[in-house]
Amino acid sequence: MKTFLITGASTGIGAATARAAVEAGYNVALAARSKDKLEGLVAELGKERAIAISCDVTSLEDQQAMVAKTLEAFGRIDVVFANAGVGSKGSGTEGGDPDNFREMILTNVLGVVLTAKVTLAEIKKNRGHILITSSRAGRMTMRGSVYGATKWAVTGYGQNLREELEGTGARVTLIEPGMVDTPFFDERKPDALKAEDVVGAVMYAVSQPEHVNVGEILVTPVR
Repeated sequence: MKTFLITGASTGIGAATARAAVEAGYNVALAARSKDKLEGLVAELGKERAIAISCDVTSLEDQQAMVAKTLEAFGRIDVVFANAGVGSKGSGTEGGDPDNFREMILTNVLGVVLTAKVTLAEIKKNRGHILITSSRAGRMTMRGSVYGATKWAVTGYGQNLREELEGTGARVTLIEPGMVDTPFFDERKPDALKAEDVVGAVMYAVSQPEHVNVGEILVTPVR
């Protein structure tokens, strides 16, 4: 049975993807900073199909341990969803919080790169698939937005990673949602996408024949 590894798996897009992946026949390794938040999801999905892993994606050691625990539990990694990310706590550059700038850059950019680095050997061996959560913000300009800049970086990195894997049979997909109504925001966003809307794009990408790579999927709400 194939294994689907998800970072940022405790809520929102990550948790919804875990449910869809199990329904599609995968085992799932669920990683997030708070293991406690994952335990309920593991109980829901079944302990024989899901494991919870405490992981700070900015830590190479945590990510290496994440891979080791996944392989110990399931023996292989076929799909990786680098989904962990944090948002902005201020407005633009002048009104932003420098500590938040650091957190966004380390989580949204370095975290994605480290996830790819620690899983690439398995992905190449299994002709697997890496998916990366970027954003519509990584395709447009937003006044002074450091968050948007991190997503531009992620979009560029995903394209570069796809070239690095050329000839290996492994695939890379950038998932680029517009605003999504998830716990990512402090207030509800009723006119935004639902997490399940984005999951549809994720599962579409991984369900394609092995000779097909869906490079990018931009998903936005209808206004």
